[in-house]
Amino acid sequence: MPKYEEPNPEEENAEPERPLDAFFYHQRRALEETARALESLLPPGFKEHSTEAGKEFAKGFKILVDAAMEELRRVSERSSEEVEEGDAPPSTTGNNKVKVDVE
Repeated sequence: MPKYEEPNPEEENAEPERPLDAFFYHQRRALEETARALESLLPPGFKEHSTEAGKEFAKGFKILVDAAMEELRRVSERSSEEVEEGDAPPSTTGNNKVKVDVE
């Protein structure tokens, strides 16, 4: 499949040759213009504050994920220490045995 190439903006009325490529080109341009229109409706400080809010949101989740990873590491170390001390690893089948007939 040939790679889509954008038209040269210096050429007047430059559009891709294939109809489907032209459709996607115009749809992308429509989305870009819609984004610009919506951005112009917002107060001047909105973009700055929303960017900072996004950064703080990401920092909060990073702290949460790091804490969860640290706790999992601690649990893993405790489990491996118990096994190293000679204790048998915990049973994964429980206390009951089940008889299974295999044909």
